[in-house]
Amino acid sequence: MGKLRIIVTGLIGQYPLGGVTWDYMQYATGLMRLGHDVYYLEDTGQHPFNPQEGGISGECDFNVSYLREVMARFDMEDRWAYHFPWDSQWFGLADDRREAVVRSADILINVSGVLAWPEKYRHIPCLVYIDSDPDFTQVKLARGQVDFQRMLETHDVHFSFGERLSDAVPKTAFDWRPTRQPVVLDEWHQGGTARDVYTTVMNWTSYKPLEYRGTTYAQKDVEFERFIDLPGRVPEVSLEIAVNTGKTRRTPRGLLERKGWHVVHPDQVCPDMEGYRSYITHSRAEWSIAKNGYVQGQSGWFSCRSACYLAAGRPVVVQDTGFSKVLPTGTGIVPFSTLQEAIDGIRDVERRYASHSRAAREIAEQYFDSSLVLTKLLDESMASVAGNNVSAKP
Repeated sequence: MGKLRIIVTGLIGQYPLGGVTWDYMQYATGLMRLGHDVYYLEDTGQHPFNPQEGGISGECDFNVSYLREVMARFDMEDRWAYHFPWDSQWFGLADDRREAVVRSADILINVSGVLAWPEKYRHIPCLVYIDSDPDFTQVKLARGQVDFQRMLETHDVHFSFGERLSDAVPKTAFDWRPTRQPVVLDEWHQGGTARDVYTTVMNWTSYKPLEYRGTTYAQKDVEFERFIDLPGRVPEVSLEIAVNTGKTRRTPRGLLERKGWHVVHPDQVCPDMEGYRSYITHSRAEWSIAKNGYVQGQSGWFSCRSACYLAAGRPVVVQDTGFSKVLPTGTGIVPFSTLQEAIDGIRDVERRYASHSRAAREIAEQYFDSSLVLTKLLDESMASVAGNNVSAKP
């Protein structure tokens, strides 16, 4: 495959937060490292979140400034465009240059489906959809959300972090190809001094639960209740969660602290991309639950955040969503489904920490390396489009 002109979409300006930034920049940076001509474009149709204001803002100065700094950090200062819906203002690339890039692009990768109007970009030969929220995506389709279905139909190729969509997940008309979060490994250094604490960064709730045929697909708050007594069961370790206040249900900080959790706010401990990386690399390991919908669906979803812990050589003790069927587990990645399994997992990491740490980095190198993940994604995308074009000929 030769050099491609690639547009990556994202939410870096919309949500100028550390973890969000890494999620999307590892696509753009990883593709650049492969030698492609890469541009970042943000066209969500939404007013952005401003952490300084604590909510959605009617202005975008803070967000554009943050995005500009991030792009410069990755040598993309002249390779980004951000659309602010008020009076349809664009920032970054000049209008004529942005339009030329969009006209000449070979492929657009719509990560997390954040592009508001993908039909505006339909002339690009290959539109790729990355489903980073499996189970919920398939439930939305099964529930008959017509606008969502039409948006997906606009794309040529569909990938999902649900690497093994099980029978517990509603069937859809789309061919979901497995993929996972790409990690730019040399951005996540091993070693260094770590705090003697297990950490994670999480949303208590992101959106309302979905129901389909008697099954509720809920958020992390539901799963956390099953493990809320964990600190008292492993008093030999410290457990910390960097958690927001909750979007649809308020985080019970007082209860969590009484149960022995150390509760911190992400805006304070990992407010930007460098802070987020530092928070992960200075942790001993990760302990985390998953959204209830992922647990219900057992689709094989694996956290972007956990992949970064692995790359930093930090073991992860994380709730199983079916990923144990597609990733090596037991050392480096320790899955659990019950409270006792979580307890046993933490204690095993403590007994064999050096082995778990080495295995964590090895798994990242073998399964999450951006050069491997993104090469496979591009090869499959371009082959699929070429195959469709051939089959469409008379």
